[in-house]
Amino acid sequence: MKLASLKNGKRDGALIVVSRDLTRAVAADDIAPTLQAAIENWQQVVPALQARSDALNAGTAAGAFAFDQTKVASPLPRAYQWLDGSAYLSHVELVRKARGADMPKSFLDDPLMYQGSSDYFTGPHDPVLVESEDWGVDLEAELAIITDDVPMLTKQDDAKRHIKLLMLVNDISLRHIIPAELNKGFGFLNGKGVTAFSPVAVTPDELGDAWNGSKVSLPLTVNINGEKLGAPLAGEDVYFEFPKLISHAAKTRTLGAGTVIGSGTISNHDRTRGFCCISEKRALEVVEHGEAKTSFFRFGDRVRVEMFDTSGASIFGAIDNEIRPYAS
Repeated sequence: MKLASLKNGKRDGALIVVSRDLTRAVAADDIAPTLQAAIENWQQVVPALQARSDALNAGTAAGAFAFDQTKVASPLPRAYQWLDGSAYLSHVELVRKARGADMPKSFLDDPLMYQGSSDYFTGPHDPVLVESEDWGVDLEAELAIITDDVPMLTKQDDAKRHIKLLMLVNDISLRHIIPAELNKGFGFLNGKGVTAFSPVAVTPDELGDAWNGSKVSLPLTVNINGEKLGAPLAGEDVYFEFPKLISHAAKTRTLGAGTVIGSGTISNHDRTRGFCCISEKRALEVVEHGEAKTSFFRFGDRVRVEMFDTSGASIFGAIDNEIRPYAS
């Protein structure tokens, strides 16, 4: 089942069901007005949503219409909680190596995670607005999950059942702002300004054999201005799988239904697969050549993030954001 939030002038949009091939959609706001309402009442609404999805895919859904990815918000246009991990230590290792820093041994046992801004997510085809190119505008292409209510102290083995939906993420990072913030010893704030998600969120069954309950074994493709930056394999070199990230986040708190947890930048030790962020490419250039050649985003640049199944079909739709100057 694939779900999306149609823009309707309201903060949370209207829930729609989208066909498996992403060509058709049908309203579902009579079942649950928004995706947040659906996730809060998941067991009650899933049968009706699934029935509507089945009818849509069979071509028998009343009121079906053409699905336009540019007309939807992120699946959750806003969320009560957005937590981003760093599951791929090959990313952390390379970026730290470029600045002459070793990776602490604690990183092998205790996942990195920050709590980001979630009161407004950028739409999958909306512009990314920043004041200045000098901020060092970068992307981080990731996978994310949406959970139902997760009790505090949920163990890793029990965490799988709380994963209800998956999405793609473009987590914008402002590389020239982040270092000064981290030096304060209090984490990110201004360095993480904008986050966009894929047009649709999908139930795990939509991934077929590529989903094992913990990770997705497919490449994630990133293009900048039509040129491929990379297609790292999401199922390889993932040190902390999603159940571990859930368990880590729930160590001292309950996670409310609609909590979004990101994987962090997908990254492989095999650098020939390319990259899911510019900073990692720059880091490799520093390690190999002594200086970075690749620049961060300029105004007018476009980034496209997409995942395809083994037959070449897009699973989540595409995140396609243009970088534009913010005008108050």
